[in-house]
Amino acid sequence: MRSNATAAGYSATAISLHWIIALLIFAAFGLGLYMTGIPGLTPTKLKLFSWHKWLGVTVFAIAVVRVLWRATHAAPPVAAGTPAWQAKAAAAAHHLLYVLILVVPITGYLYSLAAGVPVVYLGLWKMPVLIEPSDELKEVFKVAHIWLNYLMAAVVTVHAAAAIKHQVVDRDGTLGRMLPFLR
Repeated sequence: MRSNATAAGYSATAISLHWIIALLIFAAFGLGLYMTGIPGLTPTKLKLFSWHKWLGVTVFAIAVVRVLWRATHAAPPVAAGTPAWQAKAAAAAHHLLYVLILVVPITGYLYSLAAGVPVVYLGLWKMPVLIEPSDELKEVFKVAHIWLNYLMAAVVTVHAAAAIKHQVVDRDGTLGRMLPFLR
């Protein structure tokens, strides 16, 4: 595995992919919460659903790039003195996040298709229809999409809390590897 990460931090590409994905997921999650709280089926709600889907397709596309980048570029080693259990927990959380940034958009996409609503990316490109409309699958993908989003929110919260703990309590430079201005 080739790497341009150093013990001091991640590469500019890795940092950029991390924060772009994080911001897009944050936007899609917030938009998802907001739009599902709008009663009825209004033009505004339909527009927000389209934007949410566009964010999801974008997240998926960039996530594929991010996973390929990560598969070919090693992360820097954990900070010296990090207990083995914390290193294993961090690795497990990172792997779970990589799975979720791919699977959450897929479940949303399949939910839309099962509901009989095509996904037209940016209002220009009709995405392939992989499954036929199905009330049963619609409910399965809806529930999966919702709960996987909440799982991702929980893992991201723990991830962020651990990064802040490393910065404030351990003072080991872990957060500075992803936020170079903290070095």
